[in-house]
Amino acid sequence: MKTLLRVPIEELKNDPYASVICYPRKKPSELNERISELIKHGITSVDFIGKNAAFNIPILGKGYVGIVIKAYIKNKVVAVKIRRVDADRKELKHEAKMLLLANSVQVGPKFYDASKNCLVMEFINGNFLPFWLNLYYNKRIVKKVLKEIIAQCYRLDKLGVDHGELSKAPKHIIININLQPFLIDFETASIKRVVSNVTSICQFLFLGYGEVGKKVFKIIGIRERDKIINALRKYKSEKSNSNFLGIIQTCLS
Repeated sequence: MKTLLRVPIEELKNDPYASVICYPRKKPSELNERISELIKHGITSVDFIGKNAAFNIPILGKGYVGIVIKAYIKNKVVAVKIRRVDADRKELKHEAKMLLLANSVQVGPKFYDASKNCLVMEFINGNFLPFWLNLYYNKRIVKKVLKEIIAQCYRLDKLGVDHGELSKAPKHIIININLQPFLIDFETASIKRVVSNVTSICQFLFLGYGEVGKKVFKIIGIRERDKIINALRKYKSEKSNSNFLGIIQTCLS
């Protein structure tokens, strides 16, 4: 993971860092607003590190709504999502609200603080699911982690929060160094849609033909597609605990 030196908060007003903070177009007013918000949140410095990049500067993540950087509140490590200047939404408060709701059922990185352009949360030291599956071939460990992922999705279903992006789960699940999975990126989450977290993640993990589906198949062995489909249909019609356990039994037994 490529890294640069730690950058104090007062140096973020200078390029190339200023262009990252105001990705993808630097505007003096936007830059000042973002730096003021970071200071208000207690951010003292930033580590430009990660497998993604903005203007050739390493960062943790980059999406349609924002970029994610590693930062510090004194000696405490945090992750900060900073809204893109060209984002299709004017603030990050909705995502903050959804993350807080997810936290109430022990899902997602811990929420710390939020403002118009910044979301401060727990830094997850780990790997995205596809890369993690390349590291672990132990069937018992993989099954345990997948079970916890599905369990987190079930808790969201019961809460009434639909993540909305679990059909593209490679970028939305991180496994930390203690083998704990985290669902991330609640920017499109909603309490107004019909929840489909469990069905979406199971279709992705056990019925998909993509990279992750093939890896899961290779590690845990063949699954009976018809039985999985029937279990998911049953759960979709009634999101009960017994139907949830039926999915676990069918997919991971």
